[in-house]
Amino acid sequence: MDTILVLDFGGQYNQLIARRIREQNVYAVIESFRNITVKDIIDRGYKGIVMTGGPNSVNDQSSPHFDPSLLDAGVPVLGICYGAQLIAYMAGGTVAAAGAEGEYGRTQLTRENDELFRGIPESSICWMSHRDRIVSVPEGFCVTAATPQCSCAAMSDRSRKLYAVQFHPEVTHTQYGSQIFSNFLDICGCERQWAMSAFATSAIDRYRRELCGKKVLMALSGGVDSSVTAALLAEAISDNLTCVFVDHGLLRKNEAEAVETVFRPRLGNGLVCVDARERFLRELSGVTDPEAKRKIIGEQFIRVFEETARDLGGFDLLAQGTIYPDVIESGKGDSAVIKSHHNVGGIPSDIRFLGIVEPLRDLFKDEVRRVGIELGLPAYLINRQPFPGPGLAVRVMGELTEEKLGILREADAIFREEIDLSDFAGHPDQYFAVLTDTSAVGVKGDSRLYGSVIALRAVTTEDFMTADWTRIPFDILEKVSVRITNTIPSVARVVYDITSKPPATVEWE
Repeated sequence: MDTILVLDFGGQYNQLIARRIREQNVYAVIESFRNITVKDIIDRGYKGIVMTGGPNSVNDQSSPHFDPSLLDAGVPVLGICYGAQLIAYMAGGTVAAAGAEGEYGRTQLTRENDELFRGIPESSICWMSHRDRIVSVPEGFCVTAATPQCSCAAMSDRSRKLYAVQFHPEVTHTQYGSQIFSNFLDICGCERQWAMSAFATSAIDRYRRELCGKKVLMALSGGVDSSVTAALLAEAISDNLTCVFVDHGLLRKNEAEAVETVFRPRLGNGLVCVDARERFLRELSGVTDPEAKRKIIGEQFIRVFEETARDLGGFDLLAQGTIYPDVIESGKGDSAVIKSHHNVGGIPSDIRFLGIVEPLRDLFKDEVRRVGIELGLPAYLINRQPFPGPGLAVRVMGELTEEKLGILREADAIFREEIDLSDFAGHPDQYFAVLTDTSAVGVKGDSRLYGSVIALRAVTTEDFMTADWTRIPFDILEKVSVRITNTIPSVARVVYDITSKPPATVEWE
């Protein structure tokens, strides 16, 4: 079938680019720029190439570069962000720093007439995330789009079918990103022949073969990702799967009881609950750095699973509900480390399992939910709000104490309850409270209070690779603030986070 090559230069969104292409029913593969040559590209017959973004500057000689003959190989090329700058650099243009501010988030794009923008309004919204920009286009190219801060937001050399966009069409917040990919696939002459609908069936068949006769211990958090993983592996290996839920003392209010209620009827003796609250809090005592917290939590999870596996008679493999955003934010290939997820960057090198099974590792959150539907999981489980594996440890700024965790549990429960009770049509995809490490002056009962500051965070997103802050009505925010400050004596102030991803991440730490 027709295939597009996603040439990876360390971008955070490389898998997202492949997914956008797959959504157009065209197959896409990802290859690091280090592992493929121009000759390989020609010999394999790729219909087109998408060059990804990346965290580097093309002007840095140690940054990822590629053979310039690619531009004359006769294969259509679309460069995105760093990929666009690299095309300009390879073809003789100039790339320079965009200034101290850079350009991030929602931006107004004005386009010229170009086949890449066919069917797209003259003015639309795109999503930017860059520090460098193209300041002079190479010979043979013309500028095809601009933003108020970027005079060359897109360029093309139609004679060679070379296209470059400074913005990110792969993220959902670029209004006409899907249309841009569709237009590029038409330029490449692709036939729309590929479909992803059989993922669950093929994954079950694969693991039925690969895990035959092996005992697997599943790390079950009760969230969407681990629940779908558990359901998929249960179909594949049945009684050889045991799910272990670890209460690490960093859960939301009543979370442990909820997991027991939901999964005990489904798994029976196949569910093992471990109370490790004292252990985790002891190991985290005095730790303030968020990366250190994540790595400690990751290692302690593994140690608890190892000890549980030994007590239960031994297991061959550990299964996790890792999904693609966990992997890419933890650093993959040439990608920058955004934050080490406990189930990726926090895993110690010396684990006492033969290996780790991660069936959903290349999927995004909404794709995981679609797999859950295929597996027949109930809607209330599939649509559960995500909760990070390190739990409240990354929502309490600074050192963890039982007192701080108690304050945050109550504030978070109030916020989530008010959102769930409201009739707000723009229901956020994730919403939670954060206990900051800042104090503020307040007044309660005619007395001065120098108390805690609670931050509220709510985002709207499809895949959690990018996210926009949710415009929650002021009357709902007011109700939440009043309840938190009235109910929790030590809280002096409540603030609302209005930062998108990027430049922020969904979580604060």
